[in-house]
Amino acid sequence: MLKVEARGSESRFWRYASPVLALLLTGVTTSLIFLAMGRPPATTVYTFLIQPLIQQDGMSALAVKAAPLIIMGVGLSLAYRANVWNIGTDGQFNLGAICGGGIALALPDLPMILLFPAVLLAGLIGGAANGGLVAWLRIRFNANEILTSLMFAYITNYLLIWLVTGPWRDPMGFGFPQTAMFSDSAAGPRLIADTNLHLGIVLAPLVAVGLWFMLEKSLLGFQFRVLGQATRAARFAGFREHRLVWIAMLISGGLAGLAGILEATGTLNQLTTTLSPGYGFTAIIVAFLGRLNPLGCIPAGLLLALTYLGGDAAQIRLGLPNAVTGIFQGILLFYLLGCDFLLLNRITWRAAAARGVP
Repeated sequence: MLKVEARGSESRFWRYASPVLALLLTGVTTSLIFLAMGRPPATTVYTFLIQPLIQQDGMSALAVKAAPLIIMGVGLSLAYRANVWNIGTDGQFNLGAICGGGIALALPDLPMILLFPAVLLAGLIGGAANGGLVAWLRIRFNANEILTSLMFAYITNYLLIWLVTGPWRDPMGFGFPQTAMFSDSAAGPRLIADTNLHLGIVLAPLVAVGLWFMLEKSLLGFQFRVLGQATRAARFAGFREHRLVWIAMLISGGLAGLAGILEATGTLNQLTTTLSPGYGFTAIIVAFLGRLNPLGCIPAGLLLALTYLGGDAAQIRLGLPNAVTGIFQGILLFYLLGCDFLLLNRITWRAAAARGVP
């Protein structure tokens, strides 16, 4: 019979090599899927992973796509290290965009020096409020944050749909479900004129470095790590568990809200029903692929951003369904979790004892 046994210690080599192995297994599996769909695997993989990078403006498109994933992945890394399982960043992303977008629509004539910071702050507060509500439900009623955060993600998504198809719909938008375009003051500065290279591209690595420093070099970060690894030891040491849960959810939710308003102002310049193509759920893969390390979320975010660009390229050039992006991401998460399981456990075979024999 098969038996799962915990390993005595974790291999430091395989801790960082297992994501590479998961990527290789994902590549092999998706190649077989492409072959079964009648597409040459080599051509499809090239179109999916290489072509988006070498085409004109490919690197800038990758940076724009990666910025929200990195920011959200960093926040999730912090929460997961503290054993706080926030699954609702897609809702926090949307709520941040709603709060910041509401300010942008209500005060379009304010100068940029006032309006853009107010829009970003509103987005951050909106996401943090969502995360704080999840933390309160866990602390006050012992509600599972996985379920509550996921529930709020759906509620917030429907709130966004109602706003852009109802009270906030652009009267000059020919009936499309979208708001009016934000003013230039709300859209914020561009790193390069007449491009979508917005401030989030700079903020993403800065947030990653800042959260890494906090987790690895500060007393608060040490408390997060101890809480995640040994909850009883953290309580025995006098760490305030409820306070740490609050902080983890406020930070991860706030960063998701910040990512949402940066996407709304920096890329779309308005609110639409398709503001997030599942960024919040993809950010979970970013966090785990980055080994729950804020710095590791930078290359992980770039890779997952590439899958979005590759999915669009494969759809246009090869006629593949847009779901190919989700397929790739799902297979990657499956192998990543499988490799992590084998990193911490071993599977052994033991012959079953004869019946009646002790």
